[in-house]
Amino acid sequence: MITNPQVLGESVLVITAEFDRWADTDGVPARDRLDVLGLDATGRLVVVELKRGTADRDVHLQAITYAALVSRFDLDTLAQAHRGFLAGRGQALDLDACRQRLLDHVDGEWSPELLQRPRQVIIAADFPKQVTHTVVWLSEMNLDIDLVQVGLWRVEGHLVAGFTKVYPTPEVEEFTLAPARAEAKAATQELEERSRAQNAVHALVGARLLPDGTRLRLTPRHGTTESIREAINTWVVEEGNRATATWSNNAAKPLVWSADGESYTPTGLAAHIFRVVTGRKPDSIRGTTWWDVDPDHVPDKVDPDEWAALAETDLAALAKQLRGATRNTRKDWTSLHALLGAIPSGRWTTYGDVAAVIGSHAVPVGTHLVTCEHCPAPWRVLTSEGRVSAGFRWSDATRTDTPADILDSEGVCFSRDSADPDARLLLSDLRDLLA
Repeated sequence: MITNPQVLGESVLVITAEFDRWADTDGVPARDRLDVLGLDATGRLVVVELKRGTADRDVHLQAITYAALVSRFDLDTLAQAHRGFLAGRGQALDLDACRQRLLDHVDGEWSPELLQRPRQVIIAADFPKQVTHTVVWLSEMNLDIDLVQVGLWRVEGHLVAGFTKVYPTPEVEEFTLAPARAEAKAATQELEERSRAQNAVHALVGARLLPDGTRLRLTPRHGTTESIREAINTWVVEEGNRATATWSNNAAKPLVWSADGESYTPTGLAAHIFRVVTGRKPDSIRGTTWWDVDPDHVPDKVDPDEWAALAETDLAALAKQLRGATRNTRKDWTSLHALLGAIPSGRWTTYGDVAAVIGSHAVPVGTHLVTCEHCPAPWRVLTSEGRVSAGFRWSDATRTDTPADILDSEGVCFSRDSADPDARLLLSDLRDLLA
């Protein structure tokens, strides 16, 4: 759990474990021990209760108790707990460094309101019906509790753990979670915006859709009014470098702002610009809608025709397209290598068709082909017009032949730089090859 916090959700930082430094108003220490306390990228605490076997019938009461206790923690309390946790693991950081580490982990500004609404995760081998029924009811009362079932197997002498989220499932979440109470609406809305933004960043980074160094242009949208957008645009014109940022495939802070060279989350940078221009904190903002792919800047090793499909699209829309067009967004090229190895000599296909078969996008496929030393026959992948991509490079820089030279030797004829369309493998053909 400590070394694999992804079990608790995307981008969870473990603050402390086995925390027992509680005391009542008389200074008498309590015996309760919190198994794990985390912080997710939205700025919400994650309270984790672990059970080795079947959960006790009152395990949810323990989780609620810890959630109530930590909901009163502030930044300094959390930083102190984190410093003690790191010290126990041989990492010596001072209090300021721990405080900054927590601030940097959050996508957007630090929100005391969100700290008061911890998410609870209960992990056990099984759950009694008393627990599951109660957790469903508590969720309907707007408490956020996950039940995660863990299984252990011994495989070739190694213990392997598997984690399955048994509640809430996406379908149950949609129909059972009640609207927030009136006094919690603002915090709930902010949490939803941050979650969407963080999920979009993870989708883009996981798929490597945008190469490092991609230039983005500022276009203020979500969370603004027309007058605020006009004020921001006027402010940007005063110094042109305020209008651009570069992308890096770092899920924590993927944007480097040209104006100051600092790294930000999309929402964090949008909120910073909003605050500088208006003098106040935005109510809620989704920064991934503020940044568009710059059509005038095509990254190295990327085909301009494929890049044109991404240009002038904002990060949120790109992530939405990616989730809708692909089966997964993980950087795993095993299926690509298998597919390329199955394409016979004398045949060719396109970046787009390859991407569709393996569940990716043409741009990361093309980028991978020019950097991978193990891709079989990368010369058999061409643009949709049957031409060698303008961004194609050999991973071996000493090669002087071209993909067209090799395809010609395999019997593929070229006319006006375009390969014979009769030699092209269609999408259905590729799917058959991979199957």
